[in-house]
Amino acid sequence: MLDRKVTSPEAANLHHPPIIPHIAILPMSRKVAFITGGASGMGLAVAQALSDRNHEDWEVHLVDLNAEAGKKAAASLKNAHFHQINVTDYASLTSAFEATWSASGRLDFVFANAGIVERDNFYQEHPLDAPPPPPNQLSIDINYKAVVNTSWLALHYFRRSLAKHGKESSDPVLIMTASCGGLYPSEFCPMYSGSKAAVVQFNRAVTVAYHHAGIRTFATCPGTIRTGLMNQDEWKSFPDEYFTPIETLVDAVVKLVDGGDIEDAKGRKVGGQDNWGLTIEVNGKNFYIRDGVEFCDEFMKAMMKNTSMTVQLERIERTKSENAGATNRA
Repeated sequence: MLDRKVTSPEAANLHHPPIIPHIAILPMSRKVAFITGGASGMGLAVAQALSDRNHEDWEVHLVDLNAEAGKKAAASLKNAHFHQINVTDYASLTSAFEATWSASGRLDFVFANAGIVERDNFYQEHPLDAPPPPPNQLSIDINYKAVVNTSWLALHYFRRSLAKHGKESSDPVLIMTASCGGLYPSEFCPMYSGSKAAVVQFNRAVTVAYHHAGIRTFATCPGTIRTGLMNQDEWKSFPDEYFTPIETLVDAVVKLVDGGDIEDAKGRKVGGQDNWGLTIEVNGKNFYIRDGVEFCDEFMKAMMKNTSMTVQLERIERTKSENAGATNRA
């Protein structure tokens, strides 16, 4: 069973536009990528992989708060641009998308990748004679809220790109960086863990609607990859043999961007037409396709089906019609 739980078979012929098939893409001069957290770590590694491809020409837009690292990263790649922004600020994030569109006039891949880990002790004790101060929720703002805003803007600019260039010359892909901490609880950093779990579920919630718009979405859940997320002393708390090479993550991301058939480390195969909406766990030298939880019973399955866009849009239209009829009778 694929990682898509609430999908009504009739949806394609009701309120959604027809599903845009993911077919062979016609040759083009250059593809365009937009990568948050692109100045270092996984974002830069993916940008490097795209920039180095021989059979495709990519223009890469790196988005990051660190101006020095971002400019250096862009200078190290061919056809790269850097945009210094704060991903937690919607206006700032929008300006980067606008600048990318103005410079390139198309958009093929968005990597919603920026993230941080929380460093405060969530369980710290405070004097009992007064309320405690609020927790530092920056990890939630960057890891989840910024991913939501990036996905929201990606939908808009992907639609613009498809409208301008046509369905036959583009296969838009949105990949959201979650974490193994979004699949398994992480006691030391509960807000980080919760934010990454939210990304997994957000992807599962939006993927059908995005698919109907011709956009493939994914959530990746990397294992422990040694990046700038933590400093060297913090990394020492993890055994060396349990680290995941960054190349494993890059390989998985590039496979998702390319589309087509994929097979995970356990031999599970997904055909090209079904290669969307997946949650991909990356650990060691392998990647695994991970499903959401099964429905507890048929009643819950039926109930959740009623949260689909198809059912809810039908309800809205029915209510409008009933209200209009009541007004006319009055």
